[in-house]
Amino acid sequence: MGSRTDSEEFDGRPVRAFRPAAGTHADEAVWPASVPALAQLLREGLELPAGLTVLVGENGSGKSTVVECLAEAYGLNPQGGSAQAQLFGVRPSEPGAGSALTVVRGIKPRWAYFLRADTMHQLYTYLEQNPGRRPERLHQLSHGESFLEILRTRVRQTGFYLMDEPDAPLSFTASLGLVALLHDLADAGGQAVVATHSPVVAATPGAHLLELGPWGIRPASWDDLSLVIEWRGFMRDPQTYFRHLF
Repeated sequence: MGSRTDSEEFDGRPVRAFRPAAGTHADEAVWPASVPALAQLLREGLELPAGLTVLVGENGSGKSTVVECLAEAYGLNPQGGSAQAQLFGVRPSEPGAGSALTVVRGIKPRWAYFLRADTMHQLYTYLEQNPGRRPERLHQLSHGESFLEILRTRVRQTGFYLMDEPDAPLSFTASLGLVALLHDLADAGGQAVVATHSPVVAATPGAHLLELGPWGIRPASWDDLSLVIEWRGFMRDPQTYFRHLF
């Protein structure tokens, strides 16, 4: 009888998969299940490989909604922050479909965090005013610097991370720094799901790419992403695009 390999004996993923909860049925005529990517998630679930998974797609393809559902299912505040940040909140806008998913957990991580770009300003206020915390002055930093500070202080150990457009305020150079952070995080055994419009973030070595669109969710390669093809065309000849706009 052959011996098992190390990879078969030990699975260090914090999350192995998100599965549809027993007895749940999503009405695909009603939002959020009317979004093809959400309908597929609620119907089939989502297997998560080790390391980094990157979600790419057009506005409205469901990237943010998918990540918010994963955060809610996992037990993180779907409006951003850690599991301990449940007191933080803005006007509810989340799909509330996380309860339709169950988490197939692996190794319990010491830390988990949801970085959500569109609620960061309010999160800074919560972090600055929450009594008992060490003083933070995130509002005194530039938009990009404050994001980098959150990444530096909250994404610094092996764990499970969800990020919705963490590249939004970052320059090209800072985006390369984000790529390095994500690569090192995965290399150290961390697991992350990142939704992005950035071809730089999507190019992170070793990332598992998923493209969202009218088809739902499908695996993709970097060269074949619509995002990459369009950016390449624009950088080669911007006037070709502008002629259709002006």
